[in-house]
Amino acid sequence: MRNSNELWEAIGAVDEEETGHVLTRLFTMYEQLLANDSKDKEALNFFRNLDTALTQTTECNLNRR
Repeated sequence: MRNSNELWEAIGAVDEEETGHVLTRLFTMYEQLLANDSKDKEALNFFRNLDTALTQTTECNLNRR
């Protein structure tokens, strides 16, 4: 498994057009974990963190306008 620095580099190397695919793939992986176990802590944390990131990004974008 790659460490966090290597993953940052890999994310930076992904084409802008492919970033949506990466996010979609992550989403479906964690969605499947929840389908298998609705109390899966790892999946629940992922979706909680994703919700927080989306909220913060939206608020930041609104504040810039």
